[in-house]
Amino acid sequence: MEKGIENLMSARKCLRANFEKSKALGLSIEKAGPRFDEIIQRLPALEAAIRPIRAQKDALGAVGGHINRAVVPATAVLKVFDAIHGLEKSLSDPQSDLPGYLGVLKRLEEALRFLGDNCEMAIQWLADIVEYLEDHAVADDRFTSSMKEALTSLRELHSGEEKGRLDGGLLEVALDRLESEFRRLLVENTIPLPMSDPALPGEQACIAPSPLPVMVIQKLQAIIGRLIANNRLDKCISIYVEVRSSNVRTSLQALNLDYLEISVSEFNDVQSIEGHIAQWGKHLEFAVKHLFEAEYKLCNDVFERIGLDVWMSCFAKIAAQAGILAFLQFGKTVTESKKDPIKLLKLLDIFASLNKLRLDFNRLFGGTACLEIQNLTRDLIKSVIEGASEIFWELQVQVELQRQMPPPPDGSVPKLIIFITDYCNKLLGDDYKSILTQVLIIERSWKQEKFQERLLITELLNIMRAVDVNLETWSKAYQDVILSYVFLMNNHWHLYKHLKGTKLGGLMGDSRLKEHEQYKEYYSAFFLKESWGKLPALLSREGLILFSGGHATARDLVKKRLKAFNEAFDEMYKKQSNWVMLDKDLRDKTCQSIIQAIVPVYRSYMQNYGPLVEQEGNGKYVKYTAQSLEKVLNSLLHPKPLKHGSFKVRHPSGKFSNVITDQNQTSPTVK
Repeated sequence: MEKGIENLMSARKCLRANFEKSKALGLSIEKAGPRFDEIIQRLPALEAAIRPIRAQKDALGAVGGHINRAVVPATAVLKVFDAIHGLEKSLSDPQSDLPGYLGVLKRLEEALRFLGDNCEMAIQWLADIVEYLEDHAVADDRFTSSMKEALTSLRELHSGEEKGRLDGGLLEVALDRLESEFRRLLVENTIPLPMSDPALPGEQACIAPSPLPVMVIQKLQAIIGRLIANNRLDKCISIYVEVRSSNVRTSLQALNLDYLEISVSEFNDVQSIEGHIAQWGKHLEFAVKHLFEAEYKLCNDVFERIGLDVWMSCFAKIAAQAGILAFLQFGKTVTESKKDPIKLLKLLDIFASLNKLRLDFNRLFGGTACLEIQNLTRDLIKSVIEGASEIFWELQVQVELQRQMPPPPDGSVPKLIIFITDYCNKLLGDDYKSILTQVLIIERSWKQEKFQERLLITELLNIMRAVDVNLETWSKAYQDVILSYVFLMNNHWHLYKHLKGTKLGGLMGDSRLKEHEQYKEYYSAFFLKESWGKLPALLSREGLILFSGGHATARDLVKKRLKAFNEAFDEMYKKQSNWVMLDKDLRDKTCQSIIQAIVPVYRSYMQNYGPLVEQEGNGKYVKYTAQSLEKVLNSLLHPKPLKHGSFKVRHPSGKFSNVITDQNQTSPTVK
């Protein structure tokens, strides 16, 4: 009985233990369900992963060799790549430590060069592995496809234009910062040159010193070296030209060069811009010797290690952008203006300015890089020489063409005479003779002709002979012969007085000048004789000496003669009141001659016979006293206020160009 109970107890205990185990197993199975689901989901990937095991044994054995050969260069590339990015922390601010920055940049370049040289080999080995895996089905297709895409991108990056991006763009960023430092050094050390006025007396154009400190130039050269090593020379030059040309333009702004932009349509003739032409020569010399000379030297200092062609090209761009072309174009604009004698002088001024700077132009702008400047300069010089020569050789023709113009109605000196005597003396003066001679020599040489200085002298003498013929022609155009005498007196005296002691007068000779003086005396005598000299005869004493006819008869004779005198005097004064003698000495002498011829006779007559008619009153017969008569005569021949006009010079083509003032207008007083 007891034994049976024990057996039951053991069975119950066993059943309870099995129940607990079953319960625990159920819980475990319940928990394992999600894990089985996860395993089921991963089975395809696991299947693909173990698929190479199905490959042939020889193919699997060869994979190891391929991997080992690719891993070595790939590892080296990765190490260098890590080193490159390690250098990024060492790249300091180039402004604070340029030598250190350049040193790190050089190491970066070397590392990148190593990376570029070895990356190709690593890519090739990796490509071989991918090809092997693909050919022998050792790897999953998706894996090999992904590897092929990565290699394709890497190969394009290495061999294409973005090869430098192998470092992630670090070198490009570093070079950009270096370019910025190059610009900063230029901008902060580039100061517009203080402009003094070159027109002030005593101002001498001098060659300016290098406008950048030596230390700055050395830094610029160091930067240029690194930029050249990375094919950035063009960008470097572009920055340099931009900054330096802007500086030159800023310096030139102080000279007020707005006139350089003037066009031919904006002015009537050269006289209207005469002041600008005078400024142009001074400003051009100032710009060349102060600004372009300095830029030429600085370009050489900064870029000398690169080569002549580079820095000359750089200077040529600066000169062109800074304004040298505008200077030359203004000169060309002047050559395209209307022809007139004043233009000849201005063209000679332009030639003198260019000739003075000839050596500077040849040195600064003589290189092939300055071809545009050279061509424009040659074109300008050619236009100046041809234009000046054409005007000079036509001067005599211009003078001759003036004969058809009427003479001045007041008998004064025509503007042409005043102008041409002064003009020819200017051409013979120290300022123009040598320049004109040089221009004519060049012009004749272009025509394969020889020029002798005597040709210049002969041409000027021919012009003066043409002037003499003009005077004779004009004098015959007056209907009043007395006025023609005044005209000839005026002009012969003007020529004598204004040519005596001058270079033109020296060429003409003393005898010819003396002729002008003699002609003046000759026509003065005729003028007095044929006009005022006839009045004293009206105050005849005939029949009055003995009062043979009594007081009444004498009084009638005196009245009659005084009345005739007054009428003749008033008529002559009225006619001559509009006549002019420009020269004060000639006018005073002429008036005194008239007074000496009339006033003494009138005074004596009135003293003797005036009492006979004084009681008549109202000035009917005694119209003047001797003093008032003298005062009236002294008012003769004075010039009137100047009237402005335009003297036309006829061109052989028949067209006219305004150059002086109309010769029939009253001329200014000449003393």
